Amino acid sequence: MNNLLDPAILFFALGALAGAIKSNLEIPAPISRFLSLYLLMALGLKGGFALAQSGLTVQVASGLACALTLAVVVPVIALQFLRRLVGPYDAAALAATYGSVSAVTFVTAVQFLETRGLPYGGHMAAAMALMESPAIILAVLFANRVRQREPAPAVGAAVLAAPAGSGLSMRKVLHESFTDGAQLLLLGAMLVGLLTGESGRAAMQPFSADLFKGMLAFFLLDMGLLTARNLPKVRGQSPWLLAYAVLAPLLHALLALGLAFAVGLPLGDTILLMVLAASASYIAVPAVLRHAIPQANPSLYFGLSLGLTFPFNILLGIPVYAALAGWALA
Repeated sequence: MNNLLDPAILFFALGALAGAIKSNLEIPAPISRFLSLYLLMALGLKGGFALAQSGLTVQVASGLACALTLAVVVPVIALQFLRRLVGPYDAAALAATYGSVSAVTFVTAVQFLETRGLPYGGHMAAAMALMESPAIILAVLFANRVRQREPAPAVGAAVLAAPAGSGLSMRKVLHESFTDGAQLLLLGAMLVGLLTGESGRAAMQPFSADLFKGMLAFFLLDMGLLTARNLPKVRGQSPWLLAYAVLAPLLHALLALGLAFAVGLPLGDTILLMVLAASASYIAVPAVLRHAIPQANPSLYFGLSLGLTFPFNILLGIPVYAALAGWALA
């Protein structure tokens, strides 16, 4: 209940309400883009400052290893299950979406921990960056294998949009995955924080800390609007897919909890690892998949991730994952 009374979460609810009643409230796209870049830069700086204080430890290595393991295991499991519900291209796209991560969900979880005074490792921002690309690469490899085995259909919208066998080359996919501007900003800001340490923290305090809560609330207002306007995309979808959009995050979070418990991660890092495993990408992955797997239906993977999984995690998931982690690590 306390999470629902957080100002940032309430602004998300306000945006969702405004979108649902078709209000003309709108955040201009350039401002929305600025807010997302600000949040990533501030998060990277916070992580770098924390790393400068703690140093590179076994705990840091364990957290990053868990993140990388999840980045591979989750999309592989998702792909095997989703192939039973949808066609191979849609299964690959959904596996990439749910195997990757949502930076906004992670930032919201960081704010959740800071509000409650729960410490966490700054390296978890690097863990988020590590988890973004593997699912995309695995999905594109699977889609390419399907293209090689199946003959191209004679007609169809997918063929008109892009001939069979088309899509980005693996080299191009790798380049886009690892040179994404937002990811570079996050890692670059973390490096700046690591190099400047305590003096950098003091200098950037008004930017990276004092403004953070308000900027997050403003951005979540925009996300609420976007979520409400994308909800119609999930109408008519299979009940199994709708259930997957809510239940898969819980299962992925439990998998992360098991890994964190096995290697002895502290509570704050465990919660963030669970949130990362439970989140689904609605920015980076769709941008790549639109070209890499044009045969997949964007309204399916984008609609489920943004219309259902994102609001579920923001409103209910984060406090549930925190409660589960607290119970398991007590």
